[in-house]
Amino acid sequence: MGFIDSYKHLEKLCGDMMNDDRRVSAYIDEMIKTPNGSFYVRSWDDDLKKLKHYRWIRNQISHEPSCTEQNMCEPEDELWLNNFYSRIMNQTDPLSLYDQAMKARAANNPNAKRTQQQPKKTTVINNHKTIQSHPVGCATYVIITLAIAALCVFLLRVL
Repeated sequence: MGFIDSYKHLEKLCGDMMNDDRRVSAYIDEMIKTPNGSFYVRSWDDDLKKLKHYRWIRNQISHEPSCTEQNMCEPEDELWLNNFYSRIMNQTDPLSLYDQAMKARAANNPNAKRTQQQPKKTTVINNHKTIQSHPVGCATYVIITLAIAALCVFLLRVL
């Protein structure tokens, strides 16, 4: 098929999947802004690096007169692009694996799911200032404050 044809094939799929005219760039941007992607997906960093590199190669071939597939590409470059295309189709690409990991994490940890969905509470002070707090954060603060107070009382009795 050739490097450029393989890249175009992947580019079309990414554009359709991301619903974005920037195609591969949109996929790359989504990876960049995904928190802890490499923590949940083993190949995350390598895939991101390859996608950026192949986008750069494609741009060089398209825009630089002296750059061609012959002097810019190796046969394994085309193979990697075709393999990545297949991984997207099989939902084993980085963004799909990350999404699966997040769903599994939420299913395995119902408390995390519940605290993510709780809205923040707003407290009005002096009729104009507001403080936003999370219910779990307030409970933790109260517990820590009580523990410190109990420790102080204990130390005063001992001394």
